[in-house]
Amino acid sequence: MARPPRINIANIPQHIVQIGHNNLNCFFDDEDYEFYLASLHKAAEQYDVDIHAYVLLPNAIQMVATPNIAQGISSMMQSLGRRYVQYINHRYQRSGTLWAGRYKSSVIDSEAYLLTCYRYVELKPMHEGLVEGPELYPWSSFRHHTGREDNPLISDHKLYLELADTREDRADEYSKLFRFRFDRMLLSYIAETIKLGQVLGGDQFTDKIEQIANHRVRPLKRGRPKKKKKSSEPAQQ
Repeated sequence: MARPPRINIANIPQHIVQIGHNNLNCFFDDEDYEFYLASLHKAAEQYDVDIHAYVLLPNAIQMVATPNIAQGISSMMQSLGRRYVQYINHRYQRSGTLWAGRYKSSVIDSEAYLLTCYRYVELKPMHEGLVEGPELYPWSSFRHHTGREDNPLISDHKLYLELADTREDRADEYSKLFRFRFDRMLLSYIAETIKLGQVLGGDQFTDKIEQIANHRVRPLKRGRPKKKKKSSEPAQQ
């Protein structure tokens, strides 16, 4: 299945994933995590990107972000990638690649999937067996959304703000979303869309994205197009 072109449209959130080369670690101690987050904050401000949710795993990063200008996320990720790789190579006296190629991304139908993507991202440490609960993991936005800390990196999306009128009530409402297990089929669906760079949304949202992007975003089917059957009727004179 052919991978569609990367979509970079202003004001539409994206789910972003970048994995370490050969699934190897790209964070080695607390200082590395802190440097990455500081660098992300600077790059997000420079390229006008709102960071809504994130998690830094030992061998990967995931985030949900909205670019306020076209190409904002791609510019942010390029700048961030160069800065962090230079830092790691200098600090650990290493050379070569750190990431497994370019980051992957999928645009999100915010009304249907935005807060679901928050949960997907912030539950990753638990699903990976790193902690018993998301509140125990220090390198994610979960503590911000549940009122345990105020994270200056995070720009709250309007859908999160609409959960309740006060910060305390929003934190309570958001925490309720974690009372139930994540549906396995939904987990697989989100993982597949990010793997293939597809749109996380229904046909109507996908049609809208194709119209804005002015190109096809649905994946092309593999194989050659079917040949048309030749007519067995003789041509009319």
